[in-house]
Amino acid sequence: MAEFKTISPEEADFNVFESIGKNWMLITAEKDGKANTMTASWGGFGVLWSTDVACCFVRESRFTKEFMDSSGRFSLSFPNGEKYRKQLAYLGRVSGRYCDKIAASGLTLAYDDGVPFFAESDFAVICEKTGRFFLEPEGILDKKALAGHYPEGDFHYLYIGKIIKILKKQ
Repeated sequence: MAEFKTISPEEADFNVFESIGKNWMLITAEKDGKANTMTASWGGFGVLWSTDVACCFVRESRFTKEFMDSSGRFSLSFPNGEKYRKQLAYLGRVSGRYCDKIAASGLTLAYDDGVPFFAESDFAVICEKTGRFFLEPEGILDKKALAGHYPEGDFHYLYIGKIIKILKKQ
C-alpha cells in the first residue's frame, strides 16, 4: 500500500475535534468476510490502561454493531469531510443491512493486514478492540444530553480500541 505511510500516535498531526466532530469519520469492521461501515461524529483518542487508544460510539440499532461485536479489530477512517460530505452523509443514513452501501457510496474499501478502511482517507486508525461498554441512562448525568440524544431510548455502546497503527496518506 504505497500511498499510505504508517505513523505512530505521537506523530499524528490531526485535530481530533475537527476530524471527528466537523469532518466525520467512518467506523468499519468485518464479519464473515463482509465489511460494513457507518459515519460517526462522536469519538476520541487518548490513553487508557497505559495504552494509546481510540474510542467510538455505536447505537444498539445500527447494523455496524454486529460487525463491531464479531470482529477483534476495526478501523476509523477520515476522508476529507468537505470533499466527501455527500458520501459520508449517505453512509450514515443508509443501512448496509438492506444493500451494499459501500459499493453504492463510490468510496474504495482497502485493507491493512485484514482490517478494512477507506482508500480516500487522509488517515485511518487501525485498532484492536479492547473494551465495549453500554452507556446506561443512569450513567448519563447531563439530563439535557439524555433527553436530546436518546428520546427513543436507543443508547450507544462505547468501543475502545488499542491503536495498532495510523495510516497517513502520502
